[in-house]
Amino acid sequence: MEPTIGVLIKSLRLGKKKTLKQISEKTELSISFLSQVERGKSSITLESLKKISEALEVSPSYFFSEKPSAQSDRVRRGGQKPALPSGFPFVYEDLSGDLANRLLEPILVTLQPHEDSGTPFVHKGQEFVYVLEGVLTLLIGEEEHDLHPGDSIHMDSTTPHNWLNRTGEVVRFLCVNSAAEKDQ
Repeated sequence: MEPTIGVLIKSLRLGKKKTLKQISEKTELSISFLSQVERGKSSITLESLKKISEALEVSPSYFFSEKPSAQSDRVRRGGQKPALPSGFPFVYEDLSGDLANRLLEPILVTLQPHEDSGTPFVHKGQEFVYVLEGVLTLLIGEEEHDLHPGDSIHMDSTTPHNWLNRTGEVVRFLCVNSAAEKDQ
């Protein structure tokens, strides 16, 4: 059985010797909420997962990643789909290989119909989004953009932004983030 997102968050947090209080302060999420997520007592939104990922210095795709194939650390074959709990509002598929010191984090994101929650967030770096399927609503600062298949945008991730699916259809898009800078 695959570990839950909560178990992965707790394991990563403990491995980095971070307390719930430290993560709470960085994410502005309550300690009790973080504890409930780690214990599988509460579900998590895309916005909250991104905040936790940034606080733990990993890509959100870390929590959905499959182990790279032993055959190659550069080629990712199509058809490798992550298993998700039913009713999960979004899916992150890490498209990167097992490359050390990577500068880009390519992610295939699937938003379920009517995934219209959360508030805009910020993170370090830049973000490139290319819509593959459906209509993605992208909030950037005070602007709202509906992106259709084939549409793309390249933006500064320090501007408050959020992705929404306000339709009854699945939305799939490629998101490439510049890797978060590590403190030296």
